Amino acid sequence: TAVPQKVANSPADKNKNKGGRGQKKQVFEPYMTTEDVSHGLKRGELIQGQIRINPKKYHEAFIPSPDDTRDIFLDGIIARNRALNGDVVVVQILPQEQWKVVRSDTDCEGASESETQKEHVMQRAQKKTERAPSPDVIVEDQCSDQEELISKVKNITLMDTVICILLCLILKIERFQIHHFTSLIVYQVVYIVEKKHSRAATGFLKFLLDKPFAMFSPVDHRVPRINVPLRDCPEDFRSRSGDYANTLFICRITNWAADSNFAEGQLAKTLGQAGEIEPETEGILTEYDVDFSDFSNEVLDCLPKNLPWTIPPEEMRKRRDLRSECIFTIDPATARDLDDALSCKQLPDGNFEVGVHIADVSYFVEQDNALDAVASQRATSVYMVQKVIPMLPRLLCEELCSLNPLTDRLTFSVIWKITPEGKILSEWFGRTVIRSCVKLSYDHAQSMIEAPEKLFSAEELPPVDPVHPIDEIHQAVLNLHSIAKNLRGQRFSGGALRLDQIKLSFTLDKETMMPQGCYVYQYRDSNKLVEEFMLLANIATASHIYRKFPELALLRRHPPPKTKMVDELQELCDQLGIDIDLSSAGALHKSLNTSLGDDEYTSARKEVLTHMCSRPMQMALYFCAGALKQEQFFKHYALNVPLYTHFTSPIRRYADIIVHRLLASSLRLSTDEVQKRASHCNDKKTVSKRVQELSSELFFGVFVKECGPLDSEAMVMGVLDQSFDVLVLRYGVQKRIYCKSIAGLDTFHHRKVGKKSELTLLWTPEDLERTPVEQVISIFTLVEVQLKADGAPMKYSALLKRPEDGMS
Repeated sequence: TAVPQKVANSPADKNKNKGGRGQKKQVFEPYMTTEDVSHGLKRGELIQGQIRINPKKYHEAFIPSPDDTRDIFLDGIIARNRALNGDVVVVQILPQEQWKVVRSDTDCEGASESETQKEHVMQRAQKKTERAPSPDVIVEDQCSDQEELISKVKNITLMDTVICILLCLILKIERFQIHHFTSLIVYQVVYIVEKKHSRAATGFLKFLLDKPFAMFSPVDHRVPRINVPLRDCPEDFRSRSGDYANTLFICRITNWAADSNFAEGQLAKTLGQAGEIEPETEGILTEYDVDFSDFSNEVLDCLPKNLPWTIPPEEMRKRRDLRSECIFTIDPATARDLDDALSCKQLPDGNFEVGVHIADVSYFVEQDNALDAVASQRATSVYMVQKVIPMLPRLLCEELCSLNPLTDRLTFSVIWKITPEGKILSEWFGRTVIRSCVKLSYDHAQSMIEAPEKLFSAEELPPVDPVHPIDEIHQAVLNLHSIAKNLRGQRFSGGALRLDQIKLSFTLDKETMMPQGCYVYQYRDSNKLVEEFMLLANIATASHIYRKFPELALLRRHPPPKTKMVDELQELCDQLGIDIDLSSAGALHKSLNTSLGDDEYTSARKEVLTHMCSRPMQMALYFCAGALKQEQFFKHYALNVPLYTHFTSPIRRYADIIVHRLLASSLRLSTDEVQKRASHCNDKKTVSKRVQELSSELFFGVFVKECGPLDSEAMVMGVLDQSFDVLVLRYGVQKRIYCKSIAGLDTFHHRKVGKKSELTLLWTPEDLERTPVEQVISIFTLVEVQLKADGAPMKYSALLKRPEDGMS
């Protein structure tokens, strides 16, 4: 691999004489100057990207390569140089003598957060020469104590191959395998461009004898331990530190010196007892910098004061009046912010007039006022298990903009003339006024779809506008369902992809908000109906705003998956005998929906395979068309469309408000400003997704503690050398099982052939006169597990249950 010339005044040069007598030894390299970084980036000697740290193995970190097809690997905390997860950093290749060697069948640059197989294949290069390291060898054997001896023989170069073979003979190893090793370029952070991590963490305080500070240990191991001045701690902490052993605190990092392994910080808040839902939830929100404060009076003053609010006559005159049309909402039963509605009217020629009507939030959120400022900063509503952190004040979300039934509301509408087969004949965009005739839940709509001939009574539905009989609404739902099925069929036959993963939902006690039960959320025809027309509206809007505003259009692209990871996955699937085509989104969708068997575990195998296929996928991103320019990068990979945007949820997404302003030709921003807003929306969307996942994990942890232990079948999703991951079928959660922690296990052995990993577990027989029970663990293996609460708050483990004798 070609190595760029070392940047002048690199950290290695600057730090060469540091750490002498009388000086504190440097732990981290000093950062480059802004000028050096700028020159290095221009010359291609440095690489910029957003760092992500493996949550399960915090010493591993990655940034995307410049072509975004693979990942660049950062090995260890020192290489990260005080950068935290999410920060935008600049990295430099270290001098060649500090490179490592890596087995050729594992390329760390293609790694992802979920890949940990490379853990034991990286060895430090012993020869610090100027030439590239020679290929190395490693020895494998079935006997664990022989493996232990072999593992001590490290840093073996090609010149030592003969010695290695002799060692095999001495140990009477009957089988050995030579793997070629290649050089692994080692990178290091030399500059932090933007500190996107909040520098806040939840964790616990530990008293240190004879120290003027306490040690703060974050729950998230990706954040360093923090020295906190004792004056910051509770008054009685020094004398009664044991009382705080289970107290959760929030700490903010204020400094991290180059000569210290530990950061410095200040306690921000005492949250309460670890393991309780509200303190844990507040910790998650603070750590991820989610603003959950009350809206200020200045913000609330931007909204109308005279309530109930009515549409001014001058505004009515500017809009198309659709209040007499049969328009209705379909949402979750608990939804209070209804921002989309549908209509479907059959025309005399047999075609349909279909409308998507979206709350006109931009009418109330004027650009550059206090309300706009806080909405743009929050960028998205954050949905947790027990609460929503709204982007906009409740008055606007649930009243002024919510398309509540039997109420006049301002909307932006897309109306198509469409054939029963789903062919679009014409399209209209404009500002409108609607009056929803009923608020249907997904359950109501599903009942209508499943009973097309049924005459629904008034008691079976929410209040309905008497102007529109129930059977008219029922027929409109049936027509929408029929058209949606055709649209969906066309999308997938045209090359779209959907990777459905299990989503866990909870039933909560209304008073305590504690989880009473959990279930896997069912995605049904009523959900598909709404999704299909929202997608159609977003695609139509993207084309419309790009035609009108090619420099300002805020669009949403989905880059293709990382090439290296796709190639490795294809190789693994081929080896497993799975007929899967990863060449395009459409080919993958078709592969996943062909038969994976005809037994009761077919859906589980599909879920495991879907998870495997999701690993190489990249996040969809907002961008400004004028900033990206090359249209070939605009494409949305999964939807397989050239242009896409978000238009249908302005109550909960700020990106949609920008799109609404473009539609209204009232956006007063430059290309750079739109791109900056797009980037911020990307960051907040990523945070929102992670917070939602953590909330679900938190509630499931409480559920296991309150209702466990819980038994379930599980299917193996991935195999490492000392552990394996399972999908717990009953609950849809994923857990890692460590072989060394399995009670009753005599020994285990790992073998890898090509890309396929396999663990052989030998269980101590219950009858000592019998031979050990052998259990082979590989992808798709079915096992029995028990979910059981750990000693740590909110944590639980999956315990592997002993197989029946003779099972393998």
